[in-house]
Amino acid sequence: MNPATALPPHVLERDDVRAALSIRDFGAVFRLARKWGGISYNRLAEACGIKADRVGVIARGEARITSLAKVEEIADALRIPGGMLGLAPRPWESSAAPAPSFSTLKQPESSVMLPVESGVWEVAEMARRAHATDIGPTDLDTIAQAIDQLCRAYPSMPAADLHRQTRAGLQHVTGLLQGRTTLSQHRDLLVSAGWLFLLGGCLEYDMGQRQAAELSRSAALRIGQEAGHGEISAWSWELGAWFALTQGRYQDVIDCVNIGHQSDSTHSIGVQLYAQSAKAYARMGKAREVRAALDAGRARLERLPRPEHREHHFVIDPDKWDFYEMDSYRMLGDDDRAATHAHEVVRLGTAPDGTEISPMRVAEARLTLGVAAARAGNLEEAVSIGARALGTSRKSLPSLLLVAGELTNELDVRYPREALTREFQDQLSHVSRHPGSTSPPPEAPPFE
Repeated sequence: MNPATALPPHVLERDDVRAALSIRDFGAVFRLARKWGGISYNRLAEACGIKADRVGVIARGEARITSLAKVEEIADALRIPGGMLGLAPRPWESSAAPAPSFSTLKQPESSVMLPVESGVWEVAEMARRAHATDIGPTDLDTIAQAIDQLCRAYPSMPAADLHRQTRAGLQHVTGLLQGRTTLSQHRDLLVSAGWLFLLGGCLEYDMGQRQAAELSRSAALRIGQEAGHGEISAWSWELGAWFALTQGRYQDVIDCVNIGHQSDSTHSIGVQLYAQSAKAYARMGKAREVRAALDAGRARLERLPRPEHREHHFVIDPDKWDFYEMDSYRMLGDDDRAATHAHEVVRLGTAPDGTEISPMRVAEARLTLGVAAARAGNLEEAVSIGARALGTSRKSLPSLLLVAGELTNELDVRYPREALTREFQDQLSHVSRHPGSTSPPPEAPPFE
C-alpha cells in the first residue's frame, strides 16, 4: 500500500516536477508536492524524517539535500521512482502492478476469418507515414562524425569557441528531433543530444558558468535515462563528481561515483569514476581508500583497448593515469611520487616542438611541481612554476583554481611574509576574475 504522502501519477508526470527531480532540487519538489499534491510541509517532514522548519528552509531554496541516504528516504516516502532521481529502482517498485503485455491479452483463434474492416486502408496509410522521415540516410553518420571532432578538440580549442560550435550542433540536433523520424532515428538523435549536452556542460564549467553546466548535466542525465544509454548516464554522474570535487563536497563525489558505477559497468567511464573517487578520498585524508580506488581504476584500464584518438574527451586515455596518480599523491603528501608523475604528465602533454597538446593537464602538473618545490623550501622555483601554469591559454577554471589554491596554502603556511607569496596570490586573483586572460596582472603604481 502506498503511503499517504505518495505523489499521484499526474504530479510525477508534470514537466516542472520532472525537471526538479532530475537535478534533485528538493526545495522545488516540496513546493510542487504541496501545490499539486496537496501534501503539507508538516506531513512531508514527518514522512521524510526532516524537521518541519527545515522543510520550509529547503523549500525556500536556503538549503539543499545532498546526502544519498536522505535522497533515498525521500524517494520512498513520496514514492518517486528511482530512475527519476538517478537511483537504482527502489524495492517497492518491483511490487507495483505490471502493465499488461501482449502475451497476456486474449488473441483471436487463428482459424477464425475476420471480415475486412472499412478503415483498414486508413490504418495502412498511417503506418506508412509512421516510417516517413525528414532525415536522410547519411545525416546520422554526419552528426556522429561532427560530435567526434568536437570531443577531440576539447583539450586544445579555446573553450568559448568550442562551446559556440557545440551549441550550434545541439540546436541542429534538437531541430531534427522536432521533425519526422522513426523510433530508431529518434533515439539516435537523443543520444547525440546527450553527448552534446555533456560536452557543453564540461565547457560551461571550465568557463565558470556553474548554473548552466548543472543544467546541461541534468539534461544529459535525463536523456541517458530516457534513451536507456547507461554510458551517457554514467558520464553525467562523473560530471557531478567533478563539480562536487572542485566545490569541496567530497562525500557527494563518492555518492556520484557510486551511482555512476551502477549506471554503466562496461565502458571506460568506470576508470574516470575511480579516478574521481581517488581524488576525493585523498582530500579526505583516506590513504587506504585512495590506493584501493587507484588499483581498481588501473585494473579496469589495463583491460581496455588503447583508443585510436586519445584526445577524445569521453575516451579514457591510458596516458592520463599519471595525471590521476599525481593529484592523489600530492594530496597525500608523497611529493617524490607526485613529482615523478607530474614530470611524466608534462612530457606526454608536450609535442617535440614544445607545443602543449594537453595544456590543462600540463598546467596542473606544473602546479604540482610548484607544491613540491614549496614543501622542499624552494620558494622562487615554486612561484615561477606556478605562475607559468596560470598563464596557460586553455583553462578549466575550477580545476586550475583548486590546485592553485593548494599551492597558495603551502605558500601562506611556509612563507607568509614573503613578497613572492603575495605576488602569486595577486596573479591567482587576477586569473579568477579574468579567466580568459593569459597575461599577468598589471603592476600596482608605486607608493609615493
